[in-house]
Parts: sequence; structure tokens; C-alpha cells
Amino acid sequence: MAHGNKPDEKIVYIGDSRVRVKTEKLKQQDFSAYPGKSEVFIPNFLLKEWMVAVVCMVGILLLVMSDPPPLGYPADPTNTAFIPMPDWYFLFMYQLLKYPYTSGDFIVFGTVVIPGLLFGGLIIAPFLDTGKERRFYRRPIASGMMFLTLFAVIYLTVFSWHHYQEELTANGQIPEHIQRELDIEEAKQSGKPAPGSTSAALPAIVASDDPGAAIFQKATCVACHATDLKGNKNMGAPALLGIGDKHDKAAILDIIKNGYGNGKMGPQYDANIAGGLTADDIDKLAGWLALQKAAK
Repeated sequence: MAHGNKPDEKIVYIGDSRVRVKTEKLKQQDFSAYPGKSEVFIPNFLLKEWMVAVVCMVGILLLVMSDPPPLGYPADPTNTAFIPMPDWYFLFMYQLLKYPYTSGDFIVFGTVVIPGLLFGGLIIAPFLDTGKERRFYRRPIASGMMFLTLFAVIYLTVFSWHHYQEELTANGQIPEHIQRELDIEEAKQSGKPAPGSTSAALPAIVASDDPGAAIFQKATCVACHATDLKGNKNMGAPALLGIGDKHDKAAILDIIKNGYGNGKMGPQYDANIAGGLTADDIDKLAGWLALQKAAK
């Protein structure tokens, strides 16, 4: 140990801090007493697990690339007609929270207590089931809990999707991602810009001084389609600007009398008559709406 910078000072080593080089290689454990049942974790078992994980990951990547996720319209929090749906692996929990004993006054039970019991059971399972038996039919408690949980998850998932389909049918709705694809395909066939693109601007009102325009302001149509004919997405009412490109006067009269879209819009004829309009007024209204065409 030196105390200064003198060249003739005596140095005394009180310990050896040098790292010693290990020349011995790691010896694998001998599992010959258990043929085919045991092996070293590193690298034998770990390499097998890694290879299986890589194959699974590649399979998932191929599925993702071959079937891209569906895209709906941009999210609109004010759209009360939209039916929210989680991803498929959360459908069972979504359905569970619909029941009275897991929602409303019991929301804490459904969102905290039940998930806590499920995840807590997974954590303490190794401590409760300490048997060495690996065959599932000789582990009745653990196997029974596993099959019960699996059955509940499958049942809630299937029933949740079935209930969602019933809601769509009852409300006469088409899922947004399907409606978006239909609108895009319709725009392509008609040579119009795709919905949502910057060039898909609505046309202007045609013949704003026509008597039908004044009748429109008194009709029930204005409640949903707005005074400027731009519609209301929150109510599922499309814009009427350019409707003349899709429907003629006779078709518009038929929609007013019989409704449209399998209950999406009910008949409006009787309601307008009760509101003070005459049959001649409604005829003029349909004629004016038929004039609403995009400029060419």
C-alpha cells in the first residue's frame, strides 16, 4: 500500500483484487437416472421453448397481415346510436357487466371483486394444488375449476356476440366497419370520391327559392336532416344534399310514405299531414328534394 508518489517508496499488497480467469467449463447435470424425463434448463429446454415461441409469433404475424382489422368511421362520442363492442377476448367480461348483480349499485363487485378473485386464484393455485400428479383426470379440483372457468368464458363470449347481433337487428343498424366498406364501394361504382376524403365535399342546396324549400322547413324531415340538409350523424340521419342523384321524385315519395332502411327511418307521411301539410305540399317537397343533385 503506497502513501505518496515517491519512486523509491515500498509498496505492500494487502489483497489480490484481480479477477481470476476460469478455465473450467460448465458441466451439465447428469439426468441419466431419469431417461427422457428431465434435461437442463439452459440451453436445452430454453432453446425448445424459444423455437416454439418463434413459430407461434410467425403464425400470428401471418394472420395479422392476411386479414387486416376492419376500420369504422372516426370515433364520435356524441353518437348515441353507436353500439360499442370490445375486442373478442374481452367479450366475456363485457357480457358479465351487463347483469344486474355486476352493474349499477354492484359495479364494484363486477369490476373489482370478481376479477380479483379470478386473478387471485391464479396466483395461489400453485400453493393450493401441490400434488405431483400431472394427469388432469387425477386432479379433480384443479381440473374442475379450469373447465368451469373455460365454459363460463366461452358461454359469455358467444352469448355476448349473439346479443350484439340482436341489438343490430332490433335497431336496424349495420356495423360501422361494414357500412364504411359499402359506402366506399358505392362511391367507387358511381365515380364519386370516397367518404371521408378531402374531396368528398357535399354539394350546395339547389333551388333554395323553390316552394318546396319552405315546405321542408315545416316538415318532420328537418328534425333529423337539419335545415341545411347536411343530416345528423348522431341520429343516423344522412345528408339530403345530392339525394336527387340516388332517388327520383317517385322514390322519395315512397320513402316518405313507407319509410326507409328496414325501420331505420319510419313512414313520415301521416306525421306531416297531422303537422299541417297537405298532400300537395308533400308532393312539392318530394319534387324539390329530387332536384338536389351534385353539379356536373
